[in-house]
Amino acid sequence: MNTGPGSPEEKNIFVIGLDESNEEVLRRVPGADRYRFHPLLSVEELQYGEIPILELLEKAQRQLDAFDGTIDAIVSYWDFPASTMVAMLCDKYGLPGVSLEAVLKCEHKYWSRLEQAKVIDELPDFGIVDLDDEDPAPPEGVDYPMWLKPVKSFSSELAFHVEDDAEFAKAVAEIRSGVDRVGKPFDHILGKVDLPAEVADAGGAACLAEGALNGVQAATEGYVHNGQVTVYGALDSINYPDTPCFLRHQYPSQLPDDSVRRMKEISVLVMEQIGFDNATFSIEFFCHPESGQACLLEINPRHSQSHAELFEYVDGMANHQIMVKLGLGEDPGERRHRGDYQIAGKWYYRRFEDGMVTRIPTRAEIADLEAEIPGVKIEIVPEKGMRLSDLPAQDSYSYELAHLFVAAQTEREMEHKYRRCTEALRFEFEEG
Repeated sequence: MNTGPGSPEEKNIFVIGLDESNEEVLRRVPGADRYRFHPLLSVEELQYGEIPILELLEKAQRQLDAFDGTIDAIVSYWDFPASTMVAMLCDKYGLPGVSLEAVLKCEHKYWSRLEQAKVIDELPDFGIVDLDDEDPAPPEGVDYPMWLKPVKSFSSELAFHVEDDAEFAKAVAEIRSGVDRVGKPFDHILGKVDLPAEVADAGGAACLAEGALNGVQAATEGYVHNGQVTVYGALDSINYPDTPCFLRHQYPSQLPDDSVRRMKEISVLVMEQIGFDNATFSIEFFCHPESGQACLLEINPRHSQSHAELFEYVDGMANHQIMVKLGLGEDPGERRHRGDYQIAGKWYYRRFEDGMVTRIPTRAEIADLEAEIPGVKIEIVPEKGMRLSDLPAQDSYSYELAHLFVAAQTEREMEHKYRRCTEALRFEFEEG
């Protein structure tokens, strides 16, 4: 096993949680003919059931140590535990990467809020809910409506919008029963850095309360290279009507310039404060287009793999390209906007009731639909025979049936293509 630059012709890049759809995208990034992508742990190991973080780290290290070529980069586009494992493994093997402390300042929602509050005012009231208290109450200064969520989770797991004491008590009970799945392994990683007293007191299996934000949801994507923060894109996140569940993410943002500019300014301020460097990030916001105000919702210490095809459709290259460049210690350079489409969206086709899946669209049906409608890619989420409530990494209110990547020249054309797809996709369910 060797680390560091290999031959100029070929680089060995280890991807934690490499999956089939993202591997296809990676093989299309500029320079991919020089890259060999190696899977390091599976998505199932990283996200399903309990997360044995020590065992996962040891397994990854055994695979790396047994490799007889050069290890030129270790990267990932997944949330915890992959995001923290990248930082630790890059440090162990002397590869370019972000520090574990900076990742944890993003990952721990309470620690992140404490850091954000040092440099911006655009954030909600927040505080810790004591899950060990017999009768937990909202923290001082946080009023209804509010969101309750673990200080570490992913895909909106155990995140609840509550409007009164009864909803608060119900949400606390659910969080209390499920928080340890991610919280316990997260606690182990927190033990590897020096924590501020208030973060150490909260721990990794705590509950955060935040005042509910409102407005239009949006996000920035960027990276830091040698201390220089670059924000290269802004996207919109649009929900199903009257729900907190995503209908689609679309790139580029259709918000006014003032809102996009403020999101970018805030992104630079907070990432500099956190000391984030040599990695990608994405930051979620709520915006008020009329005033240009933007309030920070959450920082992710990774770019979004959900957006990879969107950037590819519009810019001509996926955001994965930046991850690869930084992993190799290279400057990503300027991005040129030369895609075939003006706008692209990742749509979430959902069902809001549980049920047993008795039919899913066939591969032939999907292939016909993708051939019929240009700029469309469809991924089915459940398998036949599966109960929707057994799907991993779902939000607290719905179940994903399919992800549809749809590109077009206008927002209206994109919406029309999506409707054509969902009208043709045949799912069947057994109720109850």
